[in-house]
Amino acid sequence: MQRILAVLAVLLALIRPGLGAAPDTFTVHLTEITDLKAVFATVESRNVVPARTRIGGTITSLSVNYGDEVKKGQVIAVVTDHKLVLQRDSLAAEITGLRAQVAQAQVDLARAQTLVGQGAVSRQQYDRARTALDVAQSALRARIEQRAVVEQQLKEGEVLAPTSGRVLNVPYTTGTVVSTGDTVATVAEQDFVLRLEVPERETRFLKAGDLVRVDEAELGHAGVAFGKITLVYPEVRNGRVFADATASGLGTYFVGERVLVWIPADRRPAYIIPSDFIETLFGIDYVRLERPNAGVVPSAGVIMIPIQRGEPHPTPAMPGGIEVLSGLRTGDVLVRP
Repeated sequence: MQRILAVLAVLLALIRPGLGAAPDTFTVHLTEITDLKAVFATVESRNVVPARTRIGGTITSLSVNYGDEVKKGQVIAVVTDHKLVLQRDSLAAEITGLRAQVAQAQVDLARAQTLVGQGAVSRQQYDRARTALDVAQSALRARIEQRAVVEQQLKEGEVLAPTSGRVLNVPYTTGTVVSTGDTVATVAEQDFVLRLEVPERETRFLKAGDLVRVDEAELGHAGVAFGKITLVYPEVRNGRVFADATASGLGTYFVGERVLVWIPADRRPAYIIPSDFIETLFGIDYVRLERPNAGVVPSAGVIMIPIQRGEPHPTPAMPGGIEVLSGLRTGDVLVRP
């Protein structure tokens, strides 16, 4: 008796929703789906760029360490060549002396100009004074330019980040002597990609633009993320083909970390419906149809039919998509429970 009452209660619960407002519906149709295959991908940077020195000398400042985030143009180290400092000081002293010579030459020229007008000196002496002023001014300009070159060399002692990203390697420490062109740090560009390793036999289904699925548990939170294949490398190495895919949320990964990714393996037609249209009663999955068919419980034009549930097939348009193996046909209109 108790079992009969429980069944009646379940039937009343099934009938009651049909008496209220019209629920949401979903029209069943065949959809071409892609069977997925799990492969491993490695988080890689599109470009790994070395930050090189532009002059030789001693590292007097190093402001980055392994794993630090840097911006393009940021000063990450300073290389100092003490000989350049001495050259700059020497040129500064020469410039001071040459400015005094220019001032004296200007006085001599002014005096010669006055005297030549009075006829006290020859024109040749006036020309000699003017030439001395030109020579002194030229020497002063040359020394100023030489000092600018040395100051530019000192400024080039600053090692700049070549791109925005994460520092992977810092082989030197403060006080290390380096030469021109030595790599002070290696920076991985922040635009990370998933580098897939796909078995050679699966590559006939792989092409640029295909969607790939990444379980967001791999990204550190629940859900499913979708990426897109951007490049398939035209080379087979050890029976594998490599491809690059983009996906959101890769900025928190370690470069070189391995991630499980689902890639397209084959295509076939199937019925996909939202998971919230499926009810499970006594271990059997049911859906509600809006039109009469071979069903179980008729109620206000809504009937229940059993179905065979397949594997989940989430898509960007239907994150909770479930494949239905049997029980439905094209044109069936499902009612949300």
